[in-house]
Amino acid sequence: MTRALRETRLESEPSQTLDPKDWNEVRALGHRMLDDMIDHVAGIRERPVWQPIPDAIRSRFRDGLPKSPSELNDVYREFSDCIAPYATGNVHPGFMGWVHGGGSVVGMLAEMLAAGLNANLGGRDHVPIEVERQIVLWMRELFGFPGTASGIFVTGTSMANLMAVLVARTAALGASVRQRGVRDEEAALTAYTSKAAHGCIAKAMDIAGLGSDALRSVEVDQSHRIDVAALRARIAGDRAAGLTPFLVVASAGTVDIGAIDDLAAIGALCAEENLWFHVDGAFGALGMLSPVLAPLLSGIEQANSIALDFHKWGQVPYDAGFLLVRDGERHRAAFARPAAYLRRESRGLAAGSLWPCDFGPDLSRGFRALKTWFTLKTYGTEKLGAMIARTCALAGYLEARILAEPRLELLAPVNLNIVCFRYRSADANRVNGEIVIDIQESGISAPSTTMLDGQLAIRAAIVNHRTDTCDLDALIAAVLEFGARHASASEAPEIEAPPLAL
Repeated sequence: MTRALRETRLESEPSQTLDPKDWNEVRALGHRMLDDMIDHVAGIRERPVWQPIPDAIRSRFRDGLPKSPSELNDVYREFSDCIAPYATGNVHPGFMGWVHGGGSVVGMLAEMLAAGLNANLGGRDHVPIEVERQIVLWMRELFGFPGTASGIFVTGTSMANLMAVLVARTAALGASVRQRGVRDEEAALTAYTSKAAHGCIAKAMDIAGLGSDALRSVEVDQSHRIDVAALRARIAGDRAAGLTPFLVVASAGTVDIGAIDDLAAIGALCAEENLWFHVDGAFGALGMLSPVLAPLLSGIEQANSIALDFHKWGQVPYDAGFLLVRDGERHRAAFARPAAYLRRESRGLAAGSLWPCDFGPDLSRGFRALKTWFTLKTYGTEKLGAMIARTCALAGYLEARILAEPRLELLAPVNLNIVCFRYRSADANRVNGEIVIDIQESGISAPSTTMLDGQLAIRAAIVNHRTDTCDLDALIAAVLEFGARHASASEAPEIEAPPLAL
């Protein structure tokens, strides 16, 4: 200890803590904050979906580290003026650009409660961990996994997919790979997924030390599902070349159009070939909550592991990713590591083994489970399932609007809740790119773009439980209006576009 530290005065005064001097004052401001956020969500349709950040606002976040204290009321005013109006916009029903859930007031309140408890869910014996364990139990039930299955909350499916690759790698090479690393003779491991899979799968192979070149991107059929015959052929070809196939990653809701691979066929192939069968179900896996959609996921119960996000179709506020592993011992073997400071006891606060830190890389873990628990308990699976099915019905409505409009073209089959289309134009890629940016900046809606066979598509992902037909009508009207503006007079369709309803 330095001399300066030894000479630091210890004053037993409330002013030395970070608690407020006036609890009534902070309570009043806290109530106002809560009321303001409830008003923000309740009146969300009155605001633009998204708006560009003014230079003056952006420059405020280039200031240096604050050394002196500020009044909480002043800090909250800065939040209200400079942060809240310029958020991503996924609370708004017009947000359709990416697969982001809309959240709920129930989840928001639960997040506040979790922050008040300030629980670390890395381990030890306290009820917040029991809440997480209950959700693990619920997910076992939902996906037909055995009682020995393990589960853990993570930031999102990108992390869950990485962890699944690590579990599969350890299962293939043995637990000793964690000490010695992947040796040259073991670097021949190969994994398989479809060309339509999320890019985080390749990144997971990279981070796991296996290399993205070891990931085979298999062709897809007309419905954008992995070609199972081609998958079988790639596995056989790699075995013949002396390589070691070990993992297949199937998609339950592809990122571009929401396709679901033939999970039953892939599961059977993996069982035959003794391969780890992982399902990237970022949003689509929660289709199991809907009796209408669950049959599309037939075969998911065969998976060795499933990654999903409650913050997408589950409408839990960000972030709430989840990994479920069929064999809890294999899961633990990939991550558990003893340490003197993490000694387990049979009683006391250090009891309660096994701890969540035994199943993932994080020792410091927030109480993500609480907002998920509140959401599932408050709404129930029947209502959540009906909401999920409704987003798919809305996608069908949007599809019908597009097919009925000669100026628009559908670019991919509508499998679930994602619709890819474009405005017809001789210079379609440029025109549709401009259309999307104009719509975003207008605040009317927030679609995104993707590329399908070289064609730039307007992508509408209907995930928000607040979205309704009026929001889809507004999107169509905006596409037609801005499309007519960007298409040249010589290439513009002869049909006159209706005026944009603002």
